[in-house]
Amino acid sequence: MTGVPQFDADLLPIVRRFEAAGFRAWPASSVHYDGTWVIRLTAGHPAKRLNSINPLDPGDCDNLTERIARASRRFEAYGRPTTFRMSPLGGAFISAYLDQEGWSRFSESVVMSIDLSAVDLDNVLSQIPMKDMARFISAAMTVHDFEPSIRPGLSEIVSSIEPESGLFLLEDDDRPVASAICVHDGDLAGLFEVATFSGVRGKGHGRRVVLSALKWARLRGAKIGWLQVEASNTVALALYTSLGFRRVYDYHYRQPPK
Repeated sequence: MTGVPQFDADLLPIVRRFEAAGFRAWPASSVHYDGTWVIRLTAGHPAKRLNSINPLDPGDCDNLTERIARASRRFEAYGRPTTFRMSPLGGAFISAYLDQEGWSRFSESVVMSIDLSAVDLDNVLSQIPMKDMARFISAAMTVHDFEPSIRPGLSEIVSSIEPESGLFLLEDDDRPVASAICVHDGDLAGLFEVATFSGVRGKGHGRRVVLSALKWARLRGAKIGWLQVEASNTVALALYTSLGFRRVYDYHYRQPPK
């Protein structure tokens, strides 16, 4: 059997916690529920995590054909391809069904976490998050090299984050070189949209912006830092591992045959 591997059931509550934190930290504009499936859609932004079916209980796998057809109609109305985001909560049964139906598997990603009490942040630059969201969005667009069409959707997402969030930007000669969003949610600090401008990579800017964000969150009571990164991004994985982040679980995406 292919798809999501068998997973330690004792870790499922931890996965559920990170998944729920991720939904709060990076909100979709439209959310529907089918049993324990969370169907997230966002017209203004094409990110897969904002446009995906997210099963949250390995035992909720009845009437798959009908439920997938209903969800697909929602995706079609948004002009998005029907996409499953398969964490360990998706379970082996749904994975086997998607395999049988010929759904592709792609964008393998890793969720990582770090104990903030074990990180030496004493000598890290104390950075005050930006208050000017429009300026931050402009800088992040440059750092990520996003298409201009992404700006309205990204602005809507950032402005919709309900937990306390910090917008972090590093500049060199008034040019943005690295950016990150840190979402402080109880004892969790989630890092999102971490990036370094392509022309200045390898100079430690990514490390600096991540550590500054984590220091800010720890001062506000966060105890665990976490993030999501594509498994193919070996440079980012090496950075996070060197900082002390460790793998918690993996997820991937599935789409039907064309």
